Amino acid sequence: MSEPTGAARRRGPFKVGDQVQLTDPKGRHYTFTLEAGKNFHTHKGSFQHDELIGAPEGSVVRTTGNVAYLALRPLLPDYVLSMPRGAAVVYPKDAGQILAFADIFPGARVVEAGVGSGSLSTFLLRAIGEQGMLHSYERREDFAEIAQQNVERYFGSPHPAWQLTVGDLQDNLSDTDVDRVVLDMLAPWECLEAVSKALVPGGILCAYVATTTQLSRTVESIREIGCFAEPQPWESMIRNWHVEGLAVRPDHRMIGHTGFLVTARRLADGVEPPLRRRRPSKGAYGEDYDGPGSQSRGGSTADRG
Repeated sequence: MSEPTGAARRRGPFKVGDQVQLTDPKGRHYTFTLEAGKNFHTHKGSFQHDELIGAPEGSVVRTTGNVAYLALRPLLPDYVLSMPRGAAVVYPKDAGQILAFADIFPGARVVEAGVGSGSLSTFLLRAIGEQGMLHSYERREDFAEIAQQNVERYFGSPHPAWQLTVGDLQDNLSDTDVDRVVLDMLAPWECLEAVSKALVPGGILCAYVATTTQLSRTVESIREIGCFAEPQPWESMIRNWHVEGLAVRPDHRMIGHTGFLVTARRLADGVEPPLRRRRPSKGAYGEDYDGPGSQSRGGSTADRG
């Protein structure tokens, strides 16, 4: 049985073509690709790539300036933060949330819109495996080219489960029986009708947006289209801790807001979503609100609450 795509690059001694992440005594990282006969140069001296080729992962090399560097393969979170960018990347903390709460499983059929630099595509491909399907849509050809290079560099070759289309999702989406849809774009509400037709009943829509105005419009649009269960919006933050003997405290810096996530489940065809029973605060929809549940101009929103 052959190994999954990219697995051979994740284990065993260092080989020519492997990516190596060096960590210096101050915790700074340097990433490069092993090439026979090449030298790695720093302001603290240099060493030959050949010293690492054939060495086990977790080795330590010393430069001509006698500075020790720990050599490991970069983890996927390290890789996506250091790879060439055309657009901003989906941060690992958000990618992890998407994989978990969008329930990305091996063999899943996934549609992604807004490839950017290929960060999320790489996470999704590793999660669905070769038996799954990821069809990614990207409006800009230059972003698509960068993303394709980044994904193939990580796996070492084209991934058999990936298809990349340059164009708007709502104009080009032809996939059916899709398990999951992930939208990383400025106006995900423009694609809701198209993705609702592609998703299977019980399938999950996940939108990644940057601002509160985008969040509000996305959530309200999901509610109004009428074929999704109640959307769940949230954000996550990461705070590291300093632990040194009895000095245990949170770090002064943290990874704060990067984006909002919204998930919603696709209902069966012809089913209306149950009415929400939570009453919104007075004026939440404005005095002129005349949407679902309003009896008149400025009327009750109890049906929506």
